[in-house]
Amino acid sequence: MIADTSSKTAEEVETGAIDKDLDKNPTEAEPLAKEGPMSEFLRATAKAPANDDVVEGPVIAVGRARVFVDLHPFGTGIIYGREYLSARETLKNVNLGDTITAKVVGTENAEGYIELSLREARQALIWNEAETAMQKKSSFELPITDANKGGLIISWNGIQGFLPASQLSPAHYPRVPDGDKEKIFAELKKMVGSKLEVMIITANPKEQKLIFSEKGASTSERSSLVEKYHAGDVLMGTVTGATEFGVFVKLEEGLEGLVHISEMDWALVENPKARYKVGEQIQVKVIEVKDDKVSLSIKALTDDPWKMAAAKYKKDQKVDAVVIKYNKHGALASIEEGVAGLVHISEFTSEDDLRTKLELGKVYPFIITFFEPAERRMTLKPAA
Repeated sequence: MIADTSSKTAEEVETGAIDKDLDKNPTEAEPLAKEGPMSEFLRATAKAPANDDVVEGPVIAVGRARVFVDLHPFGTGIIYGREYLSARETLKNVNLGDTITAKVVGTENAEGYIELSLREARQALIWNEAETAMQKKSSFELPITDANKGGLIISWNGIQGFLPASQLSPAHYPRVPDGDKEKIFAELKKMVGSKLEVMIITANPKEQKLIFSEKGASTSERSSLVEKYHAGDVLMGTVTGATEFGVFVKLEEGLEGLVHISEMDWALVENPKARYKVGEQIQVKVIEVKDDKVSLSIKALTDDPWKMAAAKYKKDQKVDAVVIKYNKHGALASIEEGVAGLVHISEFTSEDDLRTKLELGKVYPFIITFFEPAERRMTLKPAA
């Protein structure tokens, strides 16, 4: 029998400061079993439970605001204080002999018991399930509970997860013509309450990070649509949306492909949204079909300008080039359409000096200092 705790204050109960003295009635309050040679052998050879381990054992005593669990051969576990209060609805129905799964939160308290938590064990089991689902690429149909400017909030088994907007399928990605973040947020909020088929792509219990993706959780109907397409196919499609990372192209009802910004042109593309309009018909080439996704290219329909440049240019050659962009390394200058090289900032005294001497849109003489057309790499320096 457990000592009466009714005189303890709520604060003492909440902090776990509960009287742990036990009567000596072995049937109710003396949960420690006598150890024989086999117990000693098991204790010596088996690994003792450590903090954060999930353990399992039968209930051997139930007292007021505490439950004892046999963790043979290492001793007795106890659920009490704050951990008892957080699980009291579950524990009020527990009986002697019931098996309990719990997480170790203290290896040995002042009385020699191993402190346990049902709440922590439940969390550990859920995260383990999440990691398994991630590895198996299992899909779930889950409701959207909230939205923020970056994406959607989804709850799974009591854990709050996040679905970044970039992980939405083309069919659900917010199509905002000017890319305004507030307008995208408004579109995301419209999805709250609806359900999406998603899969877990990140499950990190230490960081409490659960990330979902809709892209990899395609339905069987989509799979049947995708399987008719193959790399190398040249098709006509309709532009259905443009983002900062490319344009979406409808190939048929229920199926869209993405032309990534890097596949739009051999030349530098600054803003995909300025290149194509929604509803425009364009020709594309299938470059990859993977995970029920079709990747498309526009530039693959034209000759690689670097191959032609390989026959015309070489290292140490003097060329004229137009400055097309500044970046943190210097400036990009194009010697012809689709063939650009870096003019490194080290060729100038400062960034201001570079921008003064190399104005955007103007043509200057340069010397090719490095030229690898097969790798599409070139560096330039101003000609003396």
